[in-house]
Amino acid sequence: MAKRILITGAYGFTGVHLSQHLAKNGYQILSLQADITDSSAISAEISTLTQDEPIDYVLHLAAISFVAHSDALDFYRVNVLGSENLLKALFQLKTAPKKVILASSAAVYGSHHGKELLEESLCPRPQNHYGYSKLAMELLAQTYKDKLPILITRPFNYTGAGQAESFVIPKLIKHFVEKAEVIELGNLQVWREFNDVADICVWYQQLMENPEALGIVNLCSERLVSLQEVLLQLTKLTGHQPRIEVNPAFVRANELPRLGGSAQKLKQWIKPTEVRSLQQTLGGLLQSRTTAPN
Repeated sequence: MAKRILITGAYGFTGVHLSQHLAKNGYQILSLQADITDSSAISAEISTLTQDEPIDYVLHLAAISFVAHSDALDFYRVNVLGSENLLKALFQLKTAPKKVILASSAAVYGSHHGKELLEESLCPRPQNHYGYSKLAMELLAQTYKDKLPILITRPFNYTGAGQAESFVIPKLIKHFVEKAEVIELGNLQVWREFNDVADICVWYQQLMENPEALGIVNLCSERLVSLQEVLLQLTKLTGHQPRIEVNPAFVRANELPRLGGSAQKLKQWIKPTEVRSLQQTLGGLLQSRTTAPN
């Protein structure tokens, strides 16, 4: 019998990729339909889903994830109180899931000067409402750690087909495909991990299936790439070389120049795999964009 996994945010960028990946690997996907901020609706839906058979795993992805989202209160309504609604409903079940994975973010780390790769033991120092809300979610989840088997993931930057164009990589792909003469960006002197969502999906499945994987873990590759390198690779792949202009309106306050994660803990819990290169990821995005129906 196929194992049942409940996914919140299944129709979002990561949720779509994970649902497809897990379905191909024999899982029955259950997508939470209720508004994550509606506690009663969540409890009722989960109660119905578990009426005849239990849920094996839960993967909580639903969140406000765009750092520049206009309403600060939404971060806390969705990312904190929404997560609490889910945990309350799961705690009420007669049979607890084998694992509950909560997607947090590397944004909880904030700035740690002199640290090239950030490990899970560092003291969190978030610098915006998104990071604050994810840290608050983590702290709230700690109150359930004796009641539910919880794993909190802290993903570093990743991208793939279907990601919103408010994020830098999809924005660049769009402009390169359309051969824009000028691209306006924020701070170019930043180094980030630009991992592939396909690798993220593999890691999530392996972490989910490993009973020892509990607590907090980074989702990262330890591979930092400058935004300048991304632009260079896109020029090589497309033959197009736009003019890059820095728009002060796009420069974020408290921008961290380098943000990468230590994967030492992750490597203890997953099988060794070769992550996709930046060129492979960008090439796949260019192909998906040029072959997408109008």
